[in-house]
Amino acid sequence: MISEPSRHCTVELQALPSRIGQVRRIISAQLRYWHLDPLIDPAALGVTELLTNVHRHARPDKSCTVEIELLLERLTVSVHDHDPRLPIVRDAGASSTSGRGLALIAAVSESWGVRPRGGAGKVVWFTLPAPARCAPLPPHPVYGATTDGPFELCALTYLESGTPSVARSAVVG
Repeated sequence: MISEPSRHCTVELQALPSRIGQVRRIISAQLRYWHLDPLIDPAALGVTELLTNVHRHARPDKSCTVEIELLLERLTVSVHDHDPRLPIVRDAGASSTSGRGLALIAAVSESWGVRPRGGAGKVVWFTLPAPARCAPLPPHPVYGATTDGPFELCALTYLESGTPSVARSAVVG
């Protein structure tokens, strides 16, 4: 049996508000490159929540590493920071303006958790199931003669889910 190698991306940063948006765009672009467009929104939401927690709570510094890895049809998103204190899931009240981040991650992900890294901090992670692979269309005999070009269409995913995929674009800046 031949297995597909894992795909891996790592970003090191200071968890500052201006950087969180940049990392969200990097993660979105990487998932688009891997043809995992359906995972962009939940992955971007989850990484935003985890980086916001680092920004608000981590000590002694805000430096962290974001990793995404696709392995065995499962995307794992993790954030490593230097604070050994483990996060606590809070029961936020209806009028609370914070405290819902981990509950939100639990709601949009397949699984999530925390791993201590000795005295060197912790890793908070979540997983998302990868969508079924899209079957590429057979090659066209002549490209450029029409607008049909060599595009990979995901007709199988459309038929199974009943909803068309949403077109996305990246904005730099």
